[in-house]
Amino acid sequence: MHMTKNPFYNALFAISYIVVLVTTVNLAFTHLEGVVGESIFLPMSALATLVLSVALMGYLFFYQPVIMIIEGKREEGVKLFLQTVGLFAVATVLVMLTAFIIGTI
Repeated sequence: MHMTKNPFYNALFAISYIVVLVTTVNLAFTHLEGVVGESIFLPMSALATLVLSVALMGYLFFYQPVIMIIEGKREEGVKLFLQTVGLFAVATVLVMLTAFIIGTI
């Protein structure tokens, strides 16, 4: 996977990953309620998902800026990181507003 230097794509992929993951987990628990019993696999799955998510978000937010800083492009690296975080914050607010609006209809 080649890391993009476009903060919009990085933020979009991050928020999309979260939306798809949470939607999938929510649908799975809704449809499997009462079918899947408590077992050691539920907390193991939750921890594995957390580790995967942290690794993916670290890659999306930090990898390219750190490479740029190592290459002596400090200002561009910091700018990329801040733009990605800023766009991710905007996307997060849009998702929250959408959830609020859908929940009130």
